[in-house]
Amino acid sequence: MKSASVFITLILLSFSLQAQLVDEMDDESKLYAENKQVNQFFRRFNGEEDEKGERYYPKDRLYRSEKLRKKYIGILFDASNSGISTDLKVEFTKDVINKDKPVILNFHGGNWFSEVHTLFLMNGKEVPVTLFMELEKHHQGTRWVISKVYADIFKPYFERDTVKVGKFLHPLSHELDFMNLRKAFNNPDSVSQYTLKKFVPDHLSVFLYEVKKGNLKFKTVQEVKFHFFQINGWYFELAQFNRPGYNTGWLISNLVKIKNESEKNLLKKYVYYETK
Repeated sequence: MKSASVFITLILLSFSLQAQLVDEMDDESKLYAENKQVNQFFRRFNGEEDEKGERYYPKDRLYRSEKLRKKYIGILFDASNSGISTDLKVEFTKDVINKDKPVILNFHGGNWFSEVHTLFLMNGKEVPVTLFMELEKHHQGTRWVISKVYADIFKPYFERDTVKVGKFLHPLSHELDFMNLRKAFNNPDSVSQYTLKKFVPDHLSVFLYEVKKGNLKFKTVQEVKFHFFQINGWYFELAQFNRPGYNTGWLISNLVKIKNESEKNLLKKYVYYETK
């Protein structure tokens, strides 16, 4: 009876070890499937690492191989986003994995930038401020810099009063040495009426002014995403997803086919909040 009990105990222990090993392997495979860093997204998109995150180099057989890239690009999309159709993904993948001229993402190639949603304190209240960051050459390397800013709190500074009419300087104002500028500045609320119609609000300048005056104080970063215009004829957005399962980490959250330069410029304005 004692030997039978020992035998049963050994069997149960074996099953326990097998279950533990399966769980560990499952957790490990999830780890391998996740794009933990943006740099890793670049490497997987380009086919420059294996499933375990080990780097491939130009001399390696599978480096940027078509088969490897096709496998990776298929899992680099946010699977929960039904707005990106299968047909669009297939078309995008075919354009990227082109046998004659494959497309490789270049970290230092420009035409991609980050959108950083932050919280600042102004007069004791939390205010959201969106910073757009770009890579800039600096000495022998590169650095992230603020290229644009958007914040709702700055909108009133630039709003045009389109209801009232007659807000203009007479075309002969130069004969009066522009002394009638007085009426332009008597009412600060309507001063924007005296600017060019194509004037684009520069939130970055106001942002820097408020920060230097000590009126805006940084609190925290809430969200980060990236916009890619690097692939000819396409735009995609990269966002981070923290959730259970394999489809997690940095994934393509939006994909748009761009027909021409006009559509590209319009899309950029939309991303920069310049169409509001």
